Amino acid sequence: MKILVFGKDGQLGKAFQEELGVRTSALLAKPVVQYVGRSKYDLTNEEALTQLLHQFQPQLIINASAYTAVDKAETESDLAFAINARAPEIMAQYAADHDATFLHYSTDYVFDGEKYGFYLEDDLRNPLGVYGKSKVAGEEVIARVFAGARSNAQYAIFRTSWVYGDGGNFIRTILRLAKEREELKIIHDQFGVPTNANWLAQVSLSLAIDEHVRLRKFTSGNYHAVPAGETTWHELACLAVQEAIDAGVALKANPSAIEPILAVEYPLPAPRPMNSKMSTDKLHQVFEGWGDMSKLEQLNQSWDKAVRSYVANLAKDGLI
Repeated sequence: MKILVFGKDGQLGKAFQEELGVRTSALLAKPVVQYVGRSKYDLTNEEALTQLLHQFQPQLIINASAYTAVDKAETESDLAFAINARAPEIMAQYAADHDATFLHYSTDYVFDGEKYGFYLEDDLRNPLGVYGKSKVAGEEVIARVFAGARSNAQYAIFRTSWVYGDGGNFIRTILRLAKEREELKIIHDQFGVPTNANWLAQVSLSLAIDEHVRLRKFTSGNYHAVPAGETTWHELACLAVQEAIDAGVALKANPSAIEPILAVEYPLPAPRPMNSKMSTDKLHQVFEGWGDMSKLEQLNQSWDKAVRSYVANLAKDGLI
């Protein structure tokens, strides 16, 4: 099998390199995997993207690339739509025409955050900013392309939130600031779920391939993929700082010095959804139908357990 992964230099792309490496290490017949980064392939170059797909001829396409500069998107809308909508359309069209499987990643920003409780996959999308609108456009065009797909072509759009991994993210920013400052102010009235990039790659691959790295059949559509539970940016910051201190890292700020503030006290160019909580019942039903308890256990992992492990590993590796 041939697997093509876009976004190799991002947090999720790096996670896929690690997870696919683990899954294929013991296989005698290993899949051919190509990882693509923006430094080599510009996703706004439609001709080059199309040529790559037809030359490599993948059976599994994983689009871990995205334009994620939420605030810059307000003034770079053309670029945001080119990367988040047009490029995925080209990937999806190839998959639909060649009986391939396509995995794509979307965001909590497709919602306006006004719902009470957890969002479902078929809830009304109402993005607040350009970034969210570009991701909605990507979701819509993928669904439209696959509506006329060949029988074996399939796709999954994984909506996720607050991703962190090997790269820049909120947790690492907070830990850096906690080393520099004695006090921090963090928003406490926005709710969501931190998602570890490796966890997301594992869950995605569990839907798409089996233990022999053969494609599974699944129902095409949107899937929410976040760990269990919920939190706020303030609670996440406090947990990360405390975990670093417990690991022996010297910080100027401790959790008691992190002041909770309202989102309106920290204005940004692009609006954020106040509620980013998403239900994973749909994925649960798939894994339950397969009778795979290990995948259900993984899906039920609490967000804070993964954050604690992540911070502990950063401390161990001297990255705080």
